[in-house]
Amino acid sequence: MIALVLVAAISTGYGLLDDFVIREKNLAEKQKEKLQSELSFLRSQISPHFIFNILNSIVYLIRSNATLAESVTLKLSNLMRYMLYDSENAQISLDKEISYVENYIELQKIRFEEDVDIQYEKKGEATHQLIEPMLIIPFVENAFKHGVGMVENPTIKINVETTDNSFNFAVENKLSPEIASDKDESSGIGLKNVQRRLELLYPHNHKLDIKTEDGWFKVNLGLTL
Repeated sequence: MIALVLVAAISTGYGLLDDFVIREKNLAEKQKEKLQSELSFLRSQISPHFIFNILNSIVYLIRSNATLAESVTLKLSNLMRYMLYDSENAQISLDKEISYVENYIELQKIRFEEDVDIQYEKKGEATHQLIEPMLIIPFVENAFKHGVGMVENPTIKINVETTDNSFNFAVENKLSPEIASDKDESSGIGLKNVQRRLELLYPHNHKLDIKTEDGWFKVNLGLTL
């Protein structure tokens, strides 16, 4: 009798455990689907936003200096290919992400010539590391959006550093007094977008610091890859 009771209890226990495992699995799948849905939505906001800004830059470049048309068109082609095709992947090689940023910077150098002091420094080489696509370009685009125009002696500094298992990125731009006093640290769709993606994809493997300090808007991002 006792044996039968024990067998029944054990069977019931296994049944409850199976139900628990199934519920947890279903919950995990639903959470994963929700995560993927949100990520897809966030990514869908990126490409049109950057295509619009880049095309505006290209129109200006070609009108102002037709001899640069071939070089500019090639760089634009590389940017568009990355945005439309490579960025559809869940992850991309860090080297491609950095190359995309470098192409973007080169286009801005052509556009602004000597009017904007654009400083770019890269340390280390990306070899095998993977990263979420279009993750750092919003910060760079934001620097050019707010760091030129009504800014005296506009200066933009961009630094990237790669090691075997980490990636560090920093960008800072001078602000006009009006912008510096009014600017929200998380302003802009692009910045809010990338902040959310970092929370979803690198919840315990990133450190993001955004601040306005002494007339400069500064972003520092560290990733464990």
